[in-house]
Amino acid sequence: MRTAQELGRAAQSGNHFDHDDGDVVVVVGSGAGGGTLAHELCRQGVKVVVLEAGPHLTADDYHQDEWPAFNQMAWLDARTTSGSWRVASDFPNLPAWTVKAVGGTSTHWAGACPRFKDYEFKAATTYGGGIDGASLLDWPITLADLEPYYDRAEVKMGVTHRHGRAPLPANNNYTVFANGAKGVGYDGYATGPYATNAEPFDGRPASVQDGFNFQGDKHGAKWSTLVAELPKAAATGKLDLRADAHVVQITHDAQGRADAVLYLDGDGALHRQRARAVCVAGNAIESARLLLLSSSPSHPDGLANSSGQVGRNYMRHLTASVYGRFPKPVRMYRGETMAGIITDESGHDPDRGFAGGFYMETLSLGPSFLAAFIDPGAWGPDFTAAMDAYAHTAGMWLVGEDMPQETNRVTLNPDVSDQHGLPAPNVHCDDHANDVAMREYAWEKGQAVYAAVGARASSRTPPYPSTHNLGTCRMSECPQDGVVDAWGRAHDVPNLFVSDGSVFTTGAAANPTLTIVALAIRQAEFVGERLRDGTL
Repeated sequence: MRTAQELGRAAQSGNHFDHDDGDVVVVVGSGAGGGTLAHELCRQGVKVVVLEAGPHLTADDYHQDEWPAFNQMAWLDARTTSGSWRVASDFPNLPAWTVKAVGGTSTHWAGACPRFKDYEFKAATTYGGGIDGASLLDWPITLADLEPYYDRAEVKMGVTHRHGRAPLPANNNYTVFANGAKGVGYDGYATGPYATNAEPFDGRPASVQDGFNFQGDKHGAKWSTLVAELPKAAATGKLDLRADAHVVQITHDAQGRADAVLYLDGDGALHRQRARAVCVAGNAIESARLLLLSSSPSHPDGLANSSGQVGRNYMRHLTASVYGRFPKPVRMYRGETMAGIITDESGHDPDRGFAGGFYMETLSLGPSFLAAFIDPGAWGPDFTAAMDAYAHTAGMWLVGEDMPQETNRVTLNPDVSDQHGLPAPNVHCDDHANDVAMREYAWEKGQAVYAAVGARASSRTPPYPSTHNLGTCRMSECPQDGVVDAWGRAHDVPNLFVSDGSVFTTGAAANPTLTIVALAIRQAEFVGERLRDGTL
């Protein structure tokens, strides 16, 4: 079995296609969407150039100390923040916690893989018109459309509890979590579905319960495009992966078709790569930013933005945490970071006082991250009591559907530039009243779970920089309502695709990675068919 280092390095092999090769598909970004799309296209014999803005880090490169690891992996280019969401006051220059490296944020994610529910593709219809200020829209696809691709994604990723894959073992954090769930009357608790191997699968080893793989999984048990999709794509001979390649513009020809991308290499030199099609998968902030930066006389407000929807309807999920402190040691840091889920509150029940639902998921942070995030900026007896009780602490994350709002958006900040002299993205966000009501309810229920197993105290932790960034190039049936169609193809540009979570029409309660992968598999089929029949 190959090591995680070998799996990561395998993605560096492959061809180098000429910058003037107009037959290649260019994929911008190598994370869950871009890396999966690249592999699926390469399997079909399509030549693919993947341009990744960050370095090619692999297992031997990863730091296991939280802050050095964060500084190594995180996207730390200039970004600004506005709005009333707490992130704007706590982390004004860091609205999102995403990765700038080969594999993208799939190298950082915790592995949770719930599916969307049927009604979550029809939020506007389900929730009705009574949610003032929400820009709800039904997806142009249904659960039935995506179910076969969910199956393929789960098999590809080795998701536990699915298709015969073994479950992860219970660690102490999960045991406390599950016993608390039973204590309050929940019955939808389990150690998965998660995309971390409980037994060897697909060339990747079983988990050694090493924890803290937010900092990069040195062992390689967790699925990421770094260790799974990109090495397989390289093995086809159809992949050209270029790290330290920061795309700054997509250009188009006189017929309005995308014809090339411009990118800066690690030395700052500008290159032009021709393309038969362009697929943007830079995460919701950078994907929207790139389209806005790609304005032209025929697209004065940004490429593919005749609707004015590029950058709008930004979502980051309802996020918060609860940490319970117990008389005896829990040592939540032992075992996988996330290896437990409670599903009982994930459905739509408006009698709770809000629309949509949320999941509870086990979470552990190291002492330095817990100190930064448990109550940003706090100090005093309550804070020190929480930190002193670290070994006796159990943690859970609360993730649920937040409402899209047109005013929550990514724009270009004309007053702040990144290291390349380009306008930095500004992320503006205000919590919707529905989000606030759900978070309050979720905090209360999370604390009740811990109280049911004898917690001496618990802390409500506010959202920290967003890891689920969604919705800025949303799917829509009608071009005036969104940016891309049901296949992720831009309404305005026939050979331009968006291939990440920015296509989400609404956010649902589920962690987004499984859905991003399923959509990428589906999109790759569509793109491949159109390339073969000559219509793309």
